[in-house]
Amino acid sequence: MTAAATAGIRFHHGSLVVPAGAIHTTPLGYDRDGVPIGAPLPLAASAELVHRLSGCGEIVVAFEGKLGDTLLALSGVRAVLDWLRLRSVRVAVRAMGPYTGLLARSGLITQPQATTPNGQRAVIGDRAGVEARGSTAAVSLVLDPAAPPCWSTDGRAHPDLPARHYLAVERRLGIRLPATAPFAPTFATGPNNLVEELRSVGWLGDLNIAAITATSWPERKDYTAQRYITLAEHIAEAHQAQARLLLIGGNPGDGLRITAEAPRRHVQVLRLDGMPADHLAGLFPHCHLVVGNDTGLTHLAAMAQGRDGSSPPVIGLYARHSHSKWRTGLPHHHSVATDLSDRMHQGDLCPVRDAIAPDTNIHMDAFPPTALAPVCLELLSGVRP
Repeated sequence: MTAAATAGIRFHHGSLVVPAGAIHTTPLGYDRDGVPIGAPLPLAASAELVHRLSGCGEIVVAFEGKLGDTLLALSGVRAVLDWLRLRSVRVAVRAMGPYTGLLARSGLITQPQATTPNGQRAVIGDRAGVEARGSTAAVSLVLDPAAPPCWSTDGRAHPDLPARHYLAVERRLGIRLPATAPFAPTFATGPNNLVEELRSVGWLGDLNIAAITATSWPERKDYTAQRYITLAEHIAEAHQAQARLLLIGGNPGDGLRITAEAPRRHVQVLRLDGMPADHLAGLFPHCHLVVGNDTGLTHLAAMAQGRDGSSPPVIGLYARHSHSKWRTGLPHHHSVATDLSDRMHQGDLCPVRDAIAPDTNIHMDAFPPTALAPVCLELLSGVRP
């Protein structure tokens, strides 16, 4: 469902299926629903890639870049592992780099083997990770967010990056792989000291909201703590309840910092800065709603699952970039986007890559809290399909 939120911005539901003819796409080259799992595709596989991967006994997952790019590229790792399983090729899978602890929650990483794996090694990751780890590898696979197009098949478009990566790898390997949309892997919740500590002091109660203040581009993507607080006040007033707002920031440069602000009439505020991503993966499923800009922690919130497999609704705010490409594709990961973001979505464009300057200076003030509050309230009450 796509619905107007206010003048100039629109709400896009995470379960919306985009017709192939509605946006600019590249045909996948086959009707995917008509090809049995494990069957050869009607396209030539990359013979060299197939040959080299078939001889590997170890897969190294190596990402060194931004968290968001890493999370949205993990479907490419999933595709390679699905292919190896279909061919009954047994490999050890390990992660290297700054996201090792987080990736251990993804289900993609196997336990380290006590002995050296048989065969050669493959490295899969971003360009920086492959350059750092791939000099002695038999084959390397770079998962570049700018590379895969928006594919279309069976009458639908696949605009989100996890779908783009997974289908791009499937085409190169030449076999119909088992996954269907959504293609993004998820992160399991495990024991979490942060959750227990917050619960012990009265947090994680009846109306708990997480807001992402972290961003690699603050001059363009910082929604600001005050706007989030105002949004939480509107939600709390509508619910006639006290809201607990977790303001989750990035690394402030001086390590972990947790600070509580003076209570307001309707909202209690706790700031979490510098919290490791793997800790936050265990925290997000305990929230009732997550709101954030287009950044890695917002994607992580969508990919984190509770013990029962559930996740809270997540809303991403998209002022300039495509709201469909830079999303996980998971049905509870929604977006509120400007007209510019809609045009980037429709044309499969990027304002940075394609050097597209907006007609006006569009920033996060395009999303007033008064306009976001009704969307949040409908999702919290389960009204929006």
